[in-house]
Amino acid sequence: MFENAPCALLSLDARGYIVRTNRALTAWTGYAPETIAGKRFLELLSVSGRIFHETHFVPLLRMHGSADEIALDLVRADGTHLPVLVNAVEERDGAGELCSIRVAIFKATERRRYERELVAAQSEARMLQGQLEIANVALERKLGEERDLGRLREEFIAVLGHDLRNPLASTRSGARLLAREVSSERATVILTHMEASTVRMSALIDNVLDFARGRLGGGITLDLAASQPLEPVLRQVVDELRYGTGREILTDFALTEPVACDHQRIAQLVSNLLGNALTHGAEDQPISMTARTDSGVLSISVANGGTPISPSAMEHLFQPFFRGGIQPSKQGLGLGLHIASEIAKAHRGTLVAQSSSSETRFTFSMPLTDIGAEEHDG
Repeated sequence: MFENAPCALLSLDARGYIVRTNRALTAWTGYAPETIAGKRFLELLSVSGRIFHETHFVPLLRMHGSADEIALDLVRADGTHLPVLVNAVEERDGAGELCSIRVAIFKATERRRYERELVAAQSEARMLQGQLEIANVALERKLGEERDLGRLREEFIAVLGHDLRNPLASTRSGARLLAREVSSERATVILTHMEASTVRMSALIDNVLDFARGRLGGGITLDLAASQPLEPVLRQVVDELRYGTGREILTDFALTEPVACDHQRIAQLVSNLLGNALTHGAEDQPISMTARTDSGVLSISVANGGTPISPSAMEHLFQPFFRGGIQPSKQGLGLGLHIASEIAKAHRGTLVAQSSSSETRFTFSMPLTDIGAEEHDG
């Protein structure tokens, strides 16, 4: 068993000289048995192994009487090193005097390779982590710069939209005054188109301002008014679009209960829905609009015929700047439906869309409770 053991076995005397060894050690190291016998175990070790032997291995044996899994390097006859793990135990006589030391040696080549690869991998991981941290810092800095630039753009858009309102209002007023004085049919047509363009430009500017305000943190603001009737405001929106486009817009109003809402915001919502219907609906079919109060709920819907909205476009319909599936001639910023949905949310309401081959319908619903009172109570 000693000679044919799968590990190297040694018996040392009290001074550390080799008294006996087995075939495994001679096969691993290339030394002849007679060459190894009489050597000190220390002589078979590398320089670093000898230092470790004297500073750790021997003191550990003396203190505990045994040592397990000590990593050392044996020096073969050809001068190459063999990584090994060493287990040792002392044997003492009845008086406690050290008699011998029994040593078992196991090859550790694969284990050492694994440990080296593990250390190398850990070192590479630390290096990559450092590079990642540097990249994250650079990315955060870049994102901060992009956020600042984006905020600057939005502030610029907000200022620009605000400053465009005054000259646009003057243009619109001038067109209306001229329409009362001209008698030429051609001039009347031109002024009608100018009026429609100014109405559309005004709606676009309102949408841009509201979007910029929302992005800058202000959100959609409400100016609630319950005492004023809502129907005249809605009729004015319909009349302006009907006059400006010449399209047929059918209305059905049944507003029998007071509505606590921001009348101008609701008018803006309806204007956006009607503008969307006029832009994308079939030109040979009328637009229909209903507004009614029933069971404590205000419901406004706008419907048009034409090509239905695809399911893929329906998923992104209320996102800003979405203009999927429209003809190039149907120009717009893609903000109208987004602003309309934000106005609905500000009123604690909903805006939903349904589209089929027969019609496309947008429906806004909101409760008729006092929003301002509830916000104050909250």
